[in-house]
Amino acid sequence: MTVDEFRTASGVRLRPVAERPGDLNWLLLPGGPGIGSESLQGLADAVGVAGVTWLVDLPGDGSNVVGGDPFAGWPGVLVEAAEALPRVVFVGHSTGGMYLLSVPELEPLLAGLVLVSSAPHAGWMTSFVEMTQEYPLPAVEAAGAVYEADPTDEHLRLVTMAAAPWNFTPAGVAAGTELLARMPCNAAAVDWSARNFDSTYASRWWPAQLPTLIVSGVRDRVVAQSLWDEPRFRGDHVLHRWIEDAAHFPWVERPDGVRAAFHELAAVVSG
Repeated sequence: MTVDEFRTASGVRLRPVAERPGDLNWLLLPGGPGIGSESLQGLADAVGVAGVTWLVDLPGDGSNVVGGDPFAGWPGVLVEAAEALPRVVFVGHSTGGMYLLSVPELEPLLAGLVLVSSAPHAGWMTSFVEMTQEYPLPAVEAAGAVYEADPTDEHLRLVTMAAAPWNFTPAGVAAGTELLARMPCNAAAVDWSARNFDSTYASRWWPAQLPTLIVSGVRDRVVAQSLWDEPRFRGDHVLHRWIEDAAHFPWVERPDGVRAAFHELAAVVSG
């Protein structure tokens, strides 16, 4: 890469993982929270968009361990990442997208916005709880009890891996479990988000004209993608692409479909 990784003043970490001709900077922010941006390496590989693709971690999330109080500026410090580079398309997966929609100061700084398996408000949690009751996973319950008693990073990893059948289609569970097993997990980030964000989240802005892509796995059981059906989330500047036979990490099962969607947006932004 022509540029090395760097951190912003508040400790947001940006690492370049792909570079192709083009002037766009694609900033990939992971979901979770607590699961590092390494979870999005496969997404970066799948989409192959023009420009530089970066993996982004908030201070204190994933493997981006910093001193002091890393969560003091969450999620507003994402502005620093958007200001650090020209022609930024911010991509948020799941909770990462929710963080982006909680920072209205981002809108004038971006060339585009991508929301993958994300939601406009915390209403998704009700559907998620109902799903877990309808499709219980005893392994998650057991791992969750251990984590509650001793919330270490390793115990969080075990919960995350046990929940793979909720996050992937049956065809994608093996690859998905292997993906989750490799991820750095951060219990402190999970705790902060649970106490300060998850249940009270509601988007604070929606793009007025900014080219925007919503990517939804048809079989996503974690975050209800039907929440995007409201008329206020439509417009000529919004592309909503449903990915068949894909779940919460749609690039795992259908990299081709996700790639096509990203390239649609890239054509709009570059044009």
